[in-house]
Amino acid sequence: MKFRFAAMLLVMSPLLSACGPDPTPVEPAATPAATSTAATVGTQPAETAPVAPEGSVAPVVPAGPPQGPAPVAGVDYTVIPNGQPYAPLNGQVEVAEVFGYTCGGCAQFEPVVQGWKKRQAADVRFTPVPAAFGGYWLPYARAFLAAEILGVQERTHEDMFRAVHVERTLPVQGVTPEQFAEFYAKYGVDSKAFLDAYKSFGLEARLNRAKQFAMRSSIESTPTIVVNGQYKVEVSQEGGYEKMLNTVDHLVAQLRSGTAAAGQQ
Repeated sequence: MKFRFAAMLLVMSPLLSACGPDPTPVEPAATPAATSTAATVGTQPAETAPVAPEGSVAPVVPAGPPQGPAPVAGVDYTVIPNGQPYAPLNGQVEVAEVFGYTCGGCAQFEPVVQGWKKRQAADVRFTPVPAAFGGYWLPYARAFLAAEILGVQERTHEDMFRAVHVERTLPVQGVTPEQFAEFYAKYGVDSKAFLDAYKSFGLEARLNRAKQFAMRSSIESTPTIVVNGQYKVEVSQEGGYEKMLNTVDHLVAQLRSGTAAAGQQ
């Protein structure tokens, strides 16, 4: 029976998880699912998140003014000294999510952030940025960028999370380029074209840009959101993903109005 990945939000554990950059995983049974400490979850392979039957999708609520009190620098978000956006802004506010396909927290966050993305105005540009911390993070970062080069990233993004975390047809550790090519072939991508993109010089340039963005933004876990290259927002147990995105909404509104203070600490 086919399930809709986006509906997993409705039935998943209330505990949240984040993934750290430690490239050395342990066996899945070593740590329970939905552990929330970055230093712990980051050392284990992805956990399976439950899904709901197809059609059970949370309604999309139109965007409105940010709710609640304004977030506080150093508490709800971090100011990035001399921060820069991931890509040219072209008059838009960039909301970049640093993520990893092998991160169980990112799999949980995906349907939440997709719902948030649909409610944004045209001046907000959401950009996923693959974390390339090393080890088993790197092949999946390369696969994302190859899909981006080939123009299939958007329509394969959720299904890649599904393949790793739900179907487990792609392994966290030891995945090969050929296995990725087989996955993308289901979307009409020629295997040779995928492998060429996966190993291309153009992909190396994109991978280096993603690495540099994560380094100058001091990314320590995923999922992490960076607003306009200036503000880093991480998930916490108090309020979870919704509070994280509410903080992003406030920062976007402040940038629109010109009241955001990039130097505030």
